[in-house]
Amino acid sequence: MDYQTAMAAPLAAAPSLRPEGAETPAFVIAEVSYLEANGSKPAILVGEEGARTETDSLFVAREVEIANGRLTATPAKLDEQGFQLIRHGATFKDFDDPDAIKQHYYPEMECLLKRETGASSVLVFDHNVRKEEPEIDGEIVYRPPVKRIHNDYTAKSGPQRLEDLLGAEQAAAVAGKRYAIVNVWRAIQGPLESAPLALADTQSVPDEDFVASDLVYADRVGEIYYGAYRPSHRWVYYPRMEVDEALLIKGFDSAEDGRARFVLHTSFQDPSVPADRLPRHSIEVRSLLIFD
Repeated sequence: MDYQTAMAAPLAAAPSLRPEGAETPAFVIAEVSYLEANGSKPAILVGEEGARTETDSLFVAREVEIANGRLTATPAKLDEQGFQLIRHGATFKDFDDPDAIKQHYYPEMECLLKRETGASSVLVFDHNVRKEEPEIDGEIVYRPPVKRIHNDYTAKSGPQRLEDLLGAEQAAAVAGKRYAIVNVWRAIQGPLESAPLALADTQSVPDEDFVASDLVYADRVGEIYYGAYRPSHRWVYYPRMEVDEALLIKGFDSAEDGRARFVLHTSFQDPSVPADRLPRHSIEVRSLLIFD
């Protein structure tokens, strides 16, 4: 079945509450890595292939409660909590071929996002295949899971990304509309037990806990948010994600009407899974959504 045929079929209304054959706890207690904000703007050096030089003293491990999102009474929504779990089995499978990902997986994700969000236009512009044990295979670079609490864009770098992608003239025309940057994140092999994602319900994160931080490249300076600690943050994860599930994650939203604009997230080690768990293998795509 090709992706156009697959995308014409309706999505399941909601994922199952828990993976078949597996008992999952209502919550776990685990360490996550927060920024230790000191009033100055952090600056992180980014080298070749995206490798970051981060000072450990900038971050501190905190134990937090991370709720099982499969068991919550009300499922998280992209525009409310900043993330959403959906049931979707990708027809594309060759995640070791970067060119094939762009040619076949990108269009599949564009169709998915249009249908899930109601966006009039979707452009997938980037992706990362991650392995827990990073490696380089020829020209393919596998990055490790990100272990710092972060969000990929800020109120400044979101509009800059729009201009970088579309050019100044077209970006100016789009700027009068609502636009957003959304990631689609999924396991390549499942069930994913090692280094799952924890996401902070944006409704529990005040604006001041999103700390703008410079990413210093050889030829430019970008900006992301790191997360400052607050004990009232509500953390959620989805244990044992399978390959027919995907997480939509809000990286930026131009709307300032009360909906989620950003979401702090990080990988972590789930203490409830077996010690002989498989290393994480996952993919995320980044996409620009435009709404009429």
